[in-house]
Amino acid sequence: MLQEFKLAPQLNEAKVKSLWEQLMGKTISTYTANLSVRKNVLYLTILSAPLKHELTFAREKIKTLLNEELGEEFIKDVVIR
Repeated sequence: MLQEFKLAPQLNEAKVKSLWEQLMGKTISTYTANLSVRKNVLYLTILSAPLKHELTFAREKIKTLLNEELGEEFIKDVVIR
């Protein structure tokens, strides 16, 4: 039914938002101002410059963690602003 009505992408977007604090921890979640998924790309707005710099190097790990939790290759790229 999800595929028939093309609701799977919206469901996965909601799952990513709910999994963010659980996977990344409370501290990183606190400094995350905006989290959105558009066309299988995760966009993050990080408020702390040092954390933004550190997460830039961990983009591939973030993508892998989220895709493993979702059970499919949903996130294709991570953009940190």
